[in-house]
Amino acid sequence: MAELLSRSEKKRIYKQVEELAREVSNLSDRDLKTFPGGPVINEEIIATRGLKAGSKKRQIKYLAKLMRQGPLEEMYLFVTKRKGSNLHTKKQHHAAERMRDTLINEAMEAKKEYLVRQVPFELNWHSDYIEQLVDEYPGLKEGEIRTVIQQYVVTHNKAHYRELFRMMKAAVELRERLGKG
Repeated sequence: MAELLSRSEKKRIYKQVEELAREVSNLSDRDLKTFPGGPVINEEIIATRGLKAGSKKRQIKYLAKLMRQGPLEEMYLFVTKRKGSNLHTKKQHHAAERMRDTLINEAMEAKKEYLVRQVPFELNWHSDYIEQLVDEYPGLKEGEIRTVIQQYVVTHNKAHYRELFRMMKAAVELRERLGKG
C-alpha cells in the first residue's frame, strides 16, 4: 500500500512549505549567495522585500509553490543551520506520523479482510509498505514493526500506537544522520 495522503495532509504539507518560504523570504543578501534554492527562487525572495501585508502574503505563497517543484531538504537544512529554525524537525515529525498512520491503516484493512474470511489476524499479513520502509530506512526491523502494529490493531492500546511512532521517528532521524534523507 503506497502512502496515500488525504486532502488535509496535503494542505498541512503545503503550509509547512509556506512556513519555510516565509523564513526564506527574510534572508539577507549575504545568506542568499549560499542559499541552495537557485536563481529563480532567489529572484522571488528578493521580490518579497518591501511588499506590504497582502501582496507579501501572495508573493510568499507563490514562492512556496516554486519551492515545492524542487527538492526541499537542502533548503530546510540551510534555514535550520543559518537561523536555528525548527522547521526541519517539524517536517521529520510529520513524516514519522504519516508513516505510522499509513502502517496502521494498512493493518486495519488487513484485519477486516481476515474477519471477512473468519480467520484470526496474523503477524505476517502481506504488506508492500512495510517492506518498502525497511528497505528505505536503516534500523527498522520488519518483525518489530509487525509486532507493534499487531498489538495495536488487536488491543487499540495507545501505548503501542506511540511506540510505533517512536520507531518511525527514530528511523527518520537515523536516515537523516546517515545522509540518506
